[in-house]
Amino acid sequence: MRWTLVDSPIGELSVAADGAGVCGVRFGAIESAAAPELPDEPLRAAVAELRAYFAGELTAFTVPLSVPRGSDFERAVWREMTTVPYGETRTYGDVAKALGEPGAARAVGVACNRNPIPVIVPCHRIVGAGGKLVGFGGGLPRKRHLLELEARVVFARSWA
Repeated sequence: MRWTLVDSPIGELSVAADGAGVCGVRFGAIESAAAPELPDEPLRAAVAELRAYFAGELTAFTVPLSVPRGSDFERAVWREMTTVPYGETRTYGDVAKALGEPGAARAVGVACNRNPIPVIVPCHRIVGAGGKLVGFGGGLPRKRHLLELEARVVFARSWA
């Protein structure tokens, strides 16, 4: 696994890739993350897509992902998160229902917290009941920033 750093409006992001694709995003710099000298395609693509996302130019990530860990339920939650359209949100309960587990909203929250690839796998689009802004491994100010970025882009494109 190789790491690199990406500057973003929500602070530095450490991004990791293995031979199969992007396998991690962490908020802040981690010791093994180097300045963006990008020797391989998955890291180059991830950095380019993250920069385009934060510039409001990219609404769907296409980088290959590598997620070798997580329970079957967590992996199902992470897959379901990728179906939430850009600029929209779903509640933890909505995700639980979509997975056929209507009583598992709290378990969905735990799975969101364990998401190894935040931003790219958009756990920020999952909110509490009634649209309440709750829970995010990167902190609520970052979650709010990501949701506001997407809302601005959707609004601007609808009036273009």
